[in-house]
Amino acid sequence: MRELAGRTALVTGGASGIGLAMGRAFAEAGMKVMLADIEAAALTAAVDSLRAHEPNVRSVVCDVTDIGSVERAAEAAYQTFGKVHVVCNYAGVAAGGGSLDTWRWILDVNVMGVLHGIQTFLPHIQGHGEGGHIVNTASMAGLQSNLGFNAYATSKYAVVAMSEGLAKQLASSNIGVTVLCPGFVRTEIGNSSRNRPPRYGPQPVIDPAIPGGMLVAEIARRLQAGLDPAEVAAQTLAAIRANRLYVFTHPEMRDEVDERFAAITAALDEAENKQKGGP
Repeated sequence: MRELAGRTALVTGGASGIGLAMGRAFAEAGMKVMLADIEAAALTAAVDSLRAHEPNVRSVVCDVTDIGSVERAAEAAYQTFGKVHVVCNYAGVAAGGGSLDTWRWILDVNVMGVLHGIQTFLPHIQGHGEGGHIVNTASMAGLQSNLGFNAYATSKYAVVAMSEGLAKQLASSNIGVTVLCPGFVRTEIGNSSRNRPPRYGPQPVIDPAIPGGMLVAEIARRLQAGLDPAEVAAQTLAAIRANRLYVFTHPEMRDEVDERFAAITAALDEAENKQKGGP
């Protein structure tokens, strides 16, 4: 979608981090913007910060794990702006520990939240026929799991696969798909537990003196030294306009991905050799 001015974007996870930066980028591009987030107070502050300069910004409280909540957010956007053209599924969480409750929470937000966004808005975009774009947030952890955060990496691998499949499904349409795979960005994802619903149980206490706890502390340090969310938003905006599938914000992490791909290629070569009667 090269022409964004006058169109409407809805951004989940829009109260902070990359979501808020993306909302600001859309508003500066002349778009109408609906920010959606589970964190009501932060959402109000985010909208106030944008509407001081961009009047066509609104908000709606939304829990992406609940398809009904996503549908209500969509209805609020339609009633306010008429149509939605760009949907950014940015809401995401991360957590240490490997309890079943933690796995369910991460997968519900990071995977089902993206799916709920796609299923809710895609028929609408197809219906109005004016074209559109869907942005799904994965991570470099969706291409390699060196961090060891198994639930988080699993969720991001799923988002990459979901996005690649959706892009093929929509290849002949005027609806683009982008999957964002950032590295470390200065966001509050390291403090995701502030929005953890009680139904997923308490956040496990991570002891910084043990290896797993040290990993959490190191990730927090890297996040604070990470890329400015505004730079991620700028790259994503360019990808939407150019209809690019992948956005990689940290090319210096390529070696980690190449290592995984090399291992896969070696295993395939070995299987092919055995199939041909080799040792």
